[in-house]
Amino acid sequence: MSQSAHNHRGELLLFARNFLKHPRMLGSLIPSSRFLIDEVLQAVDWANARVIVEYGPGVGTFTAEVLRRMRPDASLIAIETNTDFVRFLKSSIADSRLQVVLESAENTDKVLRDLGHVKADYVISGVPLGSMHPELRRGILNTTHSVLDPRGSFLVYQFTTRVLPDLQRIFRLVERRFEPLNILPAQVFFCQPRSA
Repeated sequence: MSQSAHNHRGELLLFARNFLKHPRMLGSLIPSSRFLIDEVLQAVDWANARVIVEYGPGVGTFTAEVLRRMRPDASLIAIETNTDFVRFLKSSIADSRLQVVLESAENTDKVLRDLGHVKADYVISGVPLGSMHPELRRGILNTTHSVLDPRGSFLVYQFTTRVLPDLQRIFRLVERRFEPLNILPAQVFFCQPRSA
């Protein structure tokens, strides 16, 4: 077995093991497909994105692709509540542009301040917002709205539309798409704090 195949197998096992322990935190048994990654990330203006935040990076499926596409002087802040994933990301991705932080997305404003940033250009999230307690979900969405640059976007992928009413209440512009080529098929929402 090649080193790449061995690493991929290790990622899948870690992801599956954590899904079985915390199914409501992950929402899916396996990481996102390349089709879903492309659908979400096509909304990013890579030439101008300086600060990108990712909620719930898991084993780094989106993280690695964001790092591959983003500017050499940009920053990616991955906020994760699972210590296994934090440890895995810190040991498996060597890129000075990446900061992995063990914290709740509800405290993104504090995380950004602690790392010397005021606003984020993009926030990417696949955490299952719809299955969270409504108070926590609204807290995360309100914090996200407050940390986004006025021209920024919140890029969300989910397996239900349960979060849509809250997104529409908090963000001025919410565009909805669907990506069938993923296990499970995913709803994708592009949210902006104000109309472009």
